Amino acid sequence: MRECERRLMWYDSPADDWNMALPVGNGRIGGMVFGKTVCECIMLNEDSVWSGGLRRRNNSSAKPNLEKVRKLLFEERIAEAEEIVFDAFCGVPESQRHYMPLGELTIEHTDLDEKNVVYGRRSLDIGEAVCLTEFSCGEKNFSREVFCSEPDGVMVTHITCSDKKGLNLHVSIGGRDDYFDNNSPVSEDCILYHGGSGSEDGINFAAYIKVIGDGEVSALGQFICCKDCGEVTVILGAATSFRHTDYKEKAFADAIKAAALGYGRLRERHIADYKKLFGRSELILSDEDKSDIPTDRRLAGFRNGGGINDNGLVALYWDYAKYLLISSSREGTLPANLQGIWNKEMFPPWGSKFTININTEMNYWSAESSGLPELCEPLFTHIERMRPNGRVTAREMYGCRGFTAHHNTDIWGDTAPQDKWKPATQWCMGAAWLCLHLWEHYKYTLDRDFLAAKFDTLKEAALFFEDFLIEDKNGRLVTCPSVSPENTYITKGGESGTLCTAPSMDSQMICELFTAVIEASEILDTDKEHADKLREMRSRLPEPTVGKYGQIMEWAEDYDEAEPGHRHISQLFALYPADRISVRRTPLLAKAAEATLERRLSHGGGHTGWSRAWIINFRARLFDGRGVEENVRALLSNSTSGNLFDMHPPFQIDGNFGGAAGITEALMQSQNGELIFLPALPPAWKSGSFKGLRARGALVCSCEWDEYGFKAGVTALKDTELRLVKNTARMIVSAEGKTPEWHGDVCVIGLKAGETVNIDALKYS
Repeated sequence: MRECERRLMWYDSPADDWNMALPVGNGRIGGMVFGKTVCECIMLNEDSVWSGGLRRRNNSSAKPNLEKVRKLLFEERIAEAEEIVFDAFCGVPESQRHYMPLGELTIEHTDLDEKNVVYGRRSLDIGEAVCLTEFSCGEKNFSREVFCSEPDGVMVTHITCSDKKGLNLHVSIGGRDDYFDNNSPVSEDCILYHGGSGSEDGINFAAYIKVIGDGEVSALGQFICCKDCGEVTVILGAATSFRHTDYKEKAFADAIKAAALGYGRLRERHIADYKKLFGRSELILSDEDKSDIPTDRRLAGFRNGGGINDNGLVALYWDYAKYLLISSSREGTLPANLQGIWNKEMFPPWGSKFTININTEMNYWSAESSGLPELCEPLFTHIERMRPNGRVTAREMYGCRGFTAHHNTDIWGDTAPQDKWKPATQWCMGAAWLCLHLWEHYKYTLDRDFLAAKFDTLKEAALFFEDFLIEDKNGRLVTCPSVSPENTYITKGGESGTLCTAPSMDSQMICELFTAVIEASEILDTDKEHADKLREMRSRLPEPTVGKYGQIMEWAEDYDEAEPGHRHISQLFALYPADRISVRRTPLLAKAAEATLERRLSHGGGHTGWSRAWIINFRARLFDGRGVEENVRALLSNSTSGNLFDMHPPFQIDGNFGGAAGITEALMQSQNGELIFLPALPPAWKSGSFKGLRARGALVCSCEWDEYGFKAGVTALKDTELRLVKNTARMIVSAEGKTPEWHGDVCVIGLKAGETVNIDALKYS
């Protein structure tokens, strides 16, 4: 298979639905390209077009009622506690701001009749981040290319015709119902489109489109008209008042500056910039080449049971996740939201916000391991945006120091409770989970300067729990009140409830956060007394416990679930993304984790895309290759749309990123300070290779395998220690000038930056 074909998504008909359109983006500007012929409509987004300004939503009734609620929960008077919390702890008002579309760019061929058009194909080249539509009408051949350039900050649409006077177009921009103010030409080749959110303190936006043609270009009504052209380039610049005081001038300047470069140079700069990121890592799963089949039909093959013979589609899905992250999260942008940056609705599902009881975190699970650490910068910046708001929430609602957040945040870093929904609203672990990504970044990079810069953030997230944790009847330190994200339990007496004390995920997550601060203190040689305090508190946190079904208990009591197949599997946080439960270190707990999964799945679990993606990671951590294979197939078969977007349903991008992370975990893991190759290789992936994957400990890894064994290489980016697990019958480890030391089944080698270790492993000796 040619390289370009392996990374090509293509279709032999235009998209008839948003979930079949193809996404382009530069982290800030996004578009959904339908690939239509006579009249193309590209749906537009800009990451900072949101519905309004910052709301001060902390509920002043929470703190006076906190001790009362805690007393009721300790007395198991659940309904009474929930009644108070449902009024006194919800945000005021209930909702944060939500994400909104920018508009629609329309390109109409005024002299073509749809009946005479012959469709060629539309495609997305994931290797170059360029979307292409091709069709013909009579003797004329047309092409339309769309990309979003990060270096030049614009969207570029380039239309050509084989007849040098064959393009007659109307170009316009609009959309957003009534939520815009003007879309009129301001010159013969430019349109200014601008408006606001409808809120007095909200975000205003502007977009300029500049149209360049080699024939006649003029303004008419709300259109830019192109007559007798052979090629036309439409350049769109966009900006908002969130970042720029003079946002109209910024949008105009971006478009004009890009236009001066010309289409060819814009395309060159875009592809060069994109490839620097995309090309860092690679995955090939060897199989019969099916790149000559349209992508939607390949996907249908999975649904019809033929997916086992299309490993190439799995690799394409993994590549697509990289593409989506590069396209929706770049340095200086907002983090990828619930839909990345691609949203068509004025009032999207769940506000297309940052849902931080798993979804935002899952968006970044694959970033470090696929060699894209700088794409986490928007997330890290947003955590800092949340900190001052989170301090106010901690103080005003709970009387605590530090900073906290609940299960959602928005463009302003709002940290107050979101919604009025018992299974989710009263959960104050959001900041803790996000901050663990800071610690993960250090573990992957060993960047001491980064750790020093973020140490206070980690400490402040932990400080909240130093005050918030209380002692239960057994002397343990527990969260109260809280929930196990979005699940409901049934007591022995048959009462249902959501509000509780010490759900398992809380204790596991706080353990990870305290550990991060303790170990960071040691690395930075600071705050030793405080680290000792956290050690003592950590020792009093509830441990993962096995329940009556042989499962990891989800709550402090061994309750039944109202939905045994619930999409959240929060009690396995310690298995993934954390590593406190592992096959090698805690085999009994690993067995209980497996029982937990089996119970969920036997009751219909994994029915949402992101939940299925999480299950893939769980299966990989349990070294279950067959389970990985089954759940990858289920993800593609049941929760993936024709354009390979993950479906909750509806579309949520987290499953794309979580699924890719799970595929990586099946091929390489670096948990508990150990590196292991092919720990959960699915039986169908008989041969393949990867390169450029990152492991914790500042390591870059490559591997090539077949049915007989594998050859691998590990290169250190910093001075570090490699602890390599032997998982084949014979493993030869060599490094120039080094003598490997074996400790049982672990090979230990100290490495300097730039040094490489080679591994030759056979399944059979």
